[in-house]
Amino acid sequence: MKNNNEKFYSLPDLRYNYDVLVPFVSEQQLRIHHQKHHAGYVAGANASFEALDQARNKGIDLDMKAVLKNQAFHLGGYLLHIMFWKNLAPVNAGAGEPSGKILQEINDEFGSFERFQKEFSQTALSTEGSGWAALVYCKRTKRPLLMQIEKHNVNVYPNFKILLVLDVWEHAYYIDYKNDRAKYVEAFWQVVNWKKVEERFERVVGK
Repeated sequence: MKNNNEKFYSLPDLRYNYDVLVPFVSEQQLRIHHQKHHAGYVAGANASFEALDQARNKGIDLDMKAVLKNQAFHLGGYLLHIMFWKNLAPVNAGAGEPSGKILQEINDEFGSFERFQKEFSQTALSTEGSGWAALVYCKRTKRPLLMQIEKHNVNVYPNFKILLVLDVWEHAYYIDYKNDRAKYVEAFWQVVNWKKVEERFERVVGK
């Protein structure tokens, strides 16, 4: 039987310092985003499991629609943030434009990297309310696609593998860019870890 610690989530380390994305993301913005907001989704996901465990142990009925909606929200936030941190790169240490197989795949689907950037940015800017923009891969059609995620779990394509994700909740940029999402999205392109994106792509399609 698993011990109690193995049944719950914890906040992962960033694996880089909070100041490495300056000037595109400030130390304060990144620290609060990670330590407060991401930590909040970790706590929310764990609380949902605790509620289920307690109810099952005591034989109490639950409003399963409400419980599972809450759980999906917090689990989505927890998992998407993990992917987001990993597809950011310290300035001058992996950020830039893609190369290799992922660049070829982008060019084949979108016509050019510039066209892809434009469509991805429009996806991020037009996400209603709070949510995410993502580049995903469909193994059935063998095509990269754009996915617009509302909140953390709405409009998701089931089983499509995420290659690149951008958080466009206001908590991701309000300290640095206030309500100017467009400037934040523009800055994002300076800190994309394309090596990580290509690693994800190669895992999906096979090297």
